[in-house]
Amino acid sequence: MIRAAIVGCGKMADQHASQIRKLPSATLVAVCDAEPLMARQLAERFQIPAWFTDLDEMLTTARPDVVHVTTPPQSHLAVGKKCVAARSSAYIEKPFTLNTADAMELIELADRKGVKLTAGHNGQFTHAMCQMRRLIANGYLGGRVVHMESMYCYELGDPAYAKALLGDHDHWARKLPGSLLQNVISHGVSRIAELMKGDDIVVTAQAFSSPFLQEIGQGDIIDELRLIVRDEYATTADFTFSSQISPTQHQFRVYGQKRSLVVDDDHQVVLRLDNKEYKSYIRYFVPPVVFARQYIGNLATNLAKFARNDFHLPNEAGLFTLISAFYKSVAEDAPLPIPYREILLTSRIMDAAFEQIKVDKQDQTLNLESASVTPKALVISTGCRSTS
Repeated sequence: MIRAAIVGCGKMADQHASQIRKLPSATLVAVCDAEPLMARQLAERFQIPAWFTDLDEMLTTARPDVVHVTTPPQSHLAVGKKCVAARSSAYIEKPFTLNTADAMELIELADRKGVKLTAGHNGQFTHAMCQMRRLIANGYLGGRVVHMESMYCYELGDPAYAKALLGDHDHWARKLPGSLLQNVISHGVSRIAELMKGDDIVVTAQAFSSPFLQEIGQGDIIDELRLIVRDEYATTADFTFSSQISPTQHQFRVYGQKRSLVVDDDHQVVLRLDNKEYKSYIRYFVPPVVFARQYIGNLATNLAKFARNDFHLPNEAGLFTLISAFYKSVAEDAPLPIPYREILLTSRIMDAAFEQIKVDKQDQTLNLESASVTPKALVISTGCRSTS
C-alpha cells in the first residue's frame, strides 16, 4: 500500500486527492500547507487522518512513500529536496522546476537517495494520447517521426485562475521566469519532448502580448508564443500557445515517413492519416467516408469507456493514469512513466524560449507598444545521454 501525502492544499490539491482516492493500492495519510485553514479543510473534506503546517514535521511523522507537490513553482526545488532527503518519492506539478539547472539538481539527488520523481505532465496520459502512443509503438508511422505540431491554447476570459492572474499584479504566476507561459506550456512542449530523440536541439521562439491584453492594460503579460524546434536528425516540431484562438484547441499531430496521426484532445479523438491515393473524383468521396468511419469508431470507444465508468474528463483521466503509473514505478521499481530525459528536455526547450523572449524584450525597450520578439535560434544540448 502506497502511503501518499500532499503539500500545498490549493485547488490543484483537490484534483490530486480525488484521483489518489480511486486507487485501491494507495492511501492518503497526510496533507500540509503553511496556512492551517487550507490544510485542515482538505483533510476534513477527504477524511485524511493528519494535517500539518510544517513539511519537515509531516515527513518525519507521517513517513509517506510519495509526496504530491502542488505548491507554487517557486518552491518546487526546495520542497522537492526535502521530500527526497526524507526518502519520499515525489510527484511534482508542472512546471517541474523554475529552470533546467534546478531540475538536474533534483533528479541527481533523487538518484543518490534511491527515490523517484515525476512531473505533472498529465496531458500526455489522456485516453487519446495513450492510444496515439500505442499506435506509434506498434509502428503505425512506418518509420521515424518527421514532424510534429503541438497546439495548447488557454482562455483568458472566464476561468477563475485567469481572472486572478489578470487582477493581481503580485500573483505568483507573473513572477515566474516565463510568467503565464511557464505555468501552462509544459503540457504542449512535453509532447514534443517525448518524440524528439536527438540530443542537440535548436529552438526558435517568437512571442508577443495579444492586442486584447494590450487594450486592457495587461501588455506586460506575453500570451502568444510560437516555437520551432529541430534536432540533429532533422526531426522538427512547431508549438503554438494562444489565449486568443477560439474555440480553444488542444491538439497534437505527428507526421511519419509513411503515415500520420492527429490527436484532438478536447474531444478525445484520434485520426489515422493513411498514405492512400485515389484516382480522379474518387478522392473527394472515399476519404470523407473513411474519416466518418474513424469518428464513429472514436465515438464507440468513448461510449464503451463511459459505460464501464472508465471515461473521465481529459485532465482527470490523464492525472489518474499518470499517478497510477508512477505509483507502480515506486512500488515495483518499474520504469518511470516519464523518463527524466523528457522532463529535462521539456525544461530546456522552455528555458531557451524564455531566454529569447527576455533578450528580445530588452532589445525593444525603445519601442514598448509591441511585445513582439524577433526569432533568434538558440542551440541547446539535452544533457541527458546518461540520464535514466
